[in-house]
Amino acid sequence: MVIGAGFGGLGAAHALREAGVTDVTILERADAVGGVWRDNTYPGAACDVPSPLYSWSWATNPGWSRRYSAQPEILDYIERTADADGLLDLVRTGTTVSGLTWDGTWRVDTTTGSYDADVVVAAVGQLSEPVVPAIPGADSFAGPVFHSAAWRHDVDLRGNRVAVIGTGASAVQLVPGIVDRVGAMTVFQRSAPYVVLRPDRLYSRLHHRLFRRFPAVLAAERRATYELTELFNRALEGSSRVKRPLMAAIRGVWRLHLRRQVKDPELRRRLVPDYPLGCKRLLFSNDWYPALDRDHVEVVSDRVTAVEPTGIRTADGRLHEVDVLIWGTGFAATDYLATIDVRGVDGVALRDVWADGARAHLGLGVPGFPNLFCVYGPNTNLGGSSIIQMLEAQAGWIAQVARGIADGRGTALGVRPEVWAAYDEEMQSRLGSGIWSRCDSWYRDGARITTNWPGQVAEYQRRLATVDWAELEEV
Repeated sequence: MVIGAGFGGLGAAHALREAGVTDVTILERADAVGGVWRDNTYPGAACDVPSPLYSWSWATNPGWSRRYSAQPEILDYIERTADADGLLDLVRTGTTVSGLTWDGTWRVDTTTGSYDADVVVAAVGQLSEPVVPAIPGADSFAGPVFHSAAWRHDVDLRGNRVAVIGTGASAVQLVPGIVDRVGAMTVFQRSAPYVVLRPDRLYSRLHHRLFRRFPAVLAAERRATYELTELFNRALEGSSRVKRPLMAAIRGVWRLHLRRQVKDPELRRRLVPDYPLGCKRLLFSNDWYPALDRDHVEVVSDRVTAVEPTGIRTADGRLHEVDVLIWGTGFAATDYLATIDVRGVDGVALRDVWADGARAHLGLGVPGFPNLFCVYGPNTNLGGSSIIQMLEAQAGWIAQVARGIADGRGTALGVRPEVWAAYDEEMQSRLGSGIWSRCDSWYRDGARITTNWPGQVAEYQRRLATVDWAELEEV
């Protein structure tokens, strides 16, 4: 049983079938596949990983229209690939999983009934639950209000005064996407992001002919992009030799980008981050800074203290009157499986095991929860490169274990507690010396960094290439 029909869940189902595990069902709470690329339809939604690398390795796409693809094209790729691979036939849409209970096998409780499963793959993602901050009066706003991940296409923004709260990855895309149609815009910024140029371009007919006729050309571009992103991953590691020169170079590029695109010196001052480069997610945009340097746009750095029926109140006492409120405040990335009541051996609740922060061996398994594996689980997110590479490594490892269960290696396999503890100690030790430990961000759950992988993609792929059966035990 696979929960979730985004890149992670569909990729896991593909890997299971490739391993000869054919009795696979995918449960999806929405009415279609696609995950975050189905949900995030705000103007300007696009990927910040180059298209050749942002695809399954078993279904590379020679037809991308541009180097950085937009949401509709990525969703179309997911749907077409899943259909061609026969994965759509495995999906049951409109089925929300509410509980998982272990009793020799897994009972999966959903809104459409209960199912039994020998193995459960939880592929619900890290960026699937939108967050609205607990600001006084948040429910009192009189006009249209919505989160970027639940865009209201029925709301006409033309001529309206629009507030956008947040300056993360979604806001950096949606603000330029709507700036020309609003009457006025106020962007509320808690902390300024580092934003650098995105080297985007349309692919020409020649590109497409080359990619189709000579697949090695597309493979070479994919490989070159991978090596470049791995260089950035190395720079994020605590002891990397390339860290200082590469970060200095990126900072120089960012500073030049800001100076050339924002003419107002006071606005430039407010757009300088107050944390080290790399500590939070580096963002890519060619039009974020120009969108903010417009006569009808105001960037407010004062803390938001309340939402009122007619606007947003900030710490300086000012009421910013607006007609529409858009939350660009991200997702509950550290609340893994929080929407599902997971009960393992002896009825132990997963939320209790994770009370001090989520942790899983290889990001996949937790002691006392046999035959339950996460995709895009704790400490598997990346600061750079394509997450699909991580998801594929996880899918391959899970498929090996599922195949082993089918072949009689065990019936209820869980990670050994000492292996789980040692791996978590390694993760936190490595993360503690890295750049992400130097500021507060959505990577953290209190004192722990629970989202990110501390190394390069290649290391993670090596560690998951072959299952070490000694790390597992029959429960």
